Formats: sequence, structure tokens, C-alpha cells
Amino acid sequence: MRRSALLLLVAAVLAASCGSRATSSRLSRIRQRGFLVCGVLPGIAGFAQVDGNGRYSGFDIDLCRAVAAAVVGSADRIRFEPVATLDLLQRSSDIDLVSRRLTWSLRREGMGVLFGPITFYDGQGFLVADHLRAHGVDGLGGMPICVVENSEHDVSLMAYFQRHRIPLERVGVADGAAAGRALAGGRCQAFSADVSELASVRSTMADPRAFGILADRITSEPLAQLVRQEDIDFFNVLRWTVFAMITAEELGVTSANVGEMARSENPEIGRLLGTVPGNGAALGLDEAWARRVIADVGNYGEVFERNLGMSTPIGMERGPNAPWSSGGLLFAPPLK
Repeated sequence: MRRSALLLLVAAVLAASCGSRATSSRLSRIRQRGFLVCGVLPGIAGFAQVDGNGRYSGFDIDLCRAVAAAVVGSADRIRFEPVATLDLLQRSSDIDLVSRRLTWSLRREGMGVLFGPITFYDGQGFLVADHLRAHGVDGLGGMPICVVENSEHDVSLMAYFQRHRIPLERVGVADGAAAGRALAGGRCQAFSADVSELASVRSTMADPRAFGILADRITSEPLAQLVRQEDIDFFNVLRWTVFAMITAEELGVTSANVGEMARSENPEIGRLLGTVPGNGAALGLDEAWARRVIADVGNYGEVFERNLGMSTPIGMERGPNAPWSSGGLLFAPPLK
């Protein structure tokens, strides 16, 4: 009897432990809270900005909003928190997701996080004054080049010029805003940083048309959102939310036509929008999760064009961030 009682006690403890883990999963906590908490870093035009009324906008912001639509039913049920370093994610258990132009790298992933799919293919490049008529990095030899001092861009710049035996006149600056002022004032003839930041800096200058971004890239920077390693259920939702937005663009499903497309007989569209059931259950969500993402936020192309495209002050072409069918690098696994 004693042995039976002991076995029953152990079983009860294990069951309680498993139940506790299940109810305290990240998805459960977000649902119980009623909104998503997203860590961002405002200040880069086109990616993350906050206006005088506290409204957030940008590419990184919209990706957070898409996850909120999938999990809690609305892209507006969200709170943004500033995250200057990844340490803040570990110190604050409330932050669910970080979306702030971070490069997916081995050492960062070793900090106890998981990166979602690549949402922006970036790379270190050069913003140059048009009057230089420089067509490549080789044409910048001996010219004063601004770079944020003691940054990864600083290290990459010096290494590249040394490796290719190009004379470098390096001008250290505090940040992108300082680099923009130095360019405008003639202290620098070029600024080296990720192309996404270069486009943002150019958009804030008094005469953006006087500066261009060279086609050359000296590094590859795959940007992605991230979550904690232990939040596997939420990690899966992040991944498939991004994949759903990419797939929607490929299938021609937009925020404007999503209602009409829900009546399509195409099984791929049906699986995407939940009229063919199964995908929601596989993620622990309802079947309309991706339909809400597209209705509230849009497909990947809509998000890119709204925040970064040629009709915006940022003025970026899709380039590698176009679908594979249009010569880019974006594609998603099958949603089935």
C-alpha cells in the first residue's frame, strides 16, 4: 500500500508540473494578459519610429503587429517597450518578442534566444555624395568615410579596405544622425553602415537626392525577429506568421482583397486563410489567424512598400527582399 501511495503521489506531482508548464507557456501568458509586448528600438526611419502622440510605425513595428493579430486577435492589442540590448529581454519576463533590426548570428543566438525567419536581407554599404560619381567601393580610396566609432561596421570597414588594399581615411562619428550632419557639411564624402540605416539617414537629410547608395555590399546581414529559446510554442507562431505574409504576397492575397479571396477554391489560399482547416490547430491558434494578419497588417510586400518602398522617403527597391519568383530571396515553406 505504501508503494502504491508513493507511486500515486509521484504521478500527481508530475501531472501538476506538466500542467503548470502548459498553463505558463508564452502563448498562454499572452492570451491571459490580452496583448503582446514587443521590444523595439525607435529611431530608424522606416523601421521603428514613435511620434509625439506615442504612435509607433515602421517595418519592425508592423511585424510585431502581425504577431499580435495572430495570437490575440487584433494588431492593435500590443504594447511596445524599448530594448537597447538583448540583456533587457532576459531581465524582463514580460517582453514576448524583439523586433529591432538585429542580425541573426551564432553568438547572439547563443545568448538564449531563437531568431525567426529572415525578414530583411541587409548588408553594410556606402551612402555617398552624388557629385563624387563613385560607382563602387574602389572609387572611395583616400576619401573621408564616416563610420560609427567602435561599432561592428567600423571593424568591417577597416578589415575590408585593408584586405583589398584600398587606402582608407576613416572619420569616427557617434551615430547615424552625426554621420548625416557630417555628410551634409562636407566633413565626410561617404557613410558606411547597413543599407537599411543608410536609407533611413538619407531620408532625413535636407536634400536626399544629392546622395546615393552604392550597389556594393561588404557584409551580409540577415535581419530577423527573436524570442526566448524556451518559448517554442510562440517561436512557431512567429515563424509561420512571417511565412504566411510571404505566402500571401506570392498568392496575390492582400489586405484589400482578403475577404474576396477567402471564397477562392484554390486549396493553397484556403489553407492560408483557414477555410481549409488544420493550420490553426497545428499552431495552437484558431483557423482565422493568418486571415487576421493579412487583414490587419497586409502581406509582406504591402508592409515593405508602406514603410520602405520607392513611394516613401526611404526609397528602397525590393532587391533581395523580393519574392523568389521575382528574382529575390524570399520564399516560405508550404502552409500545409
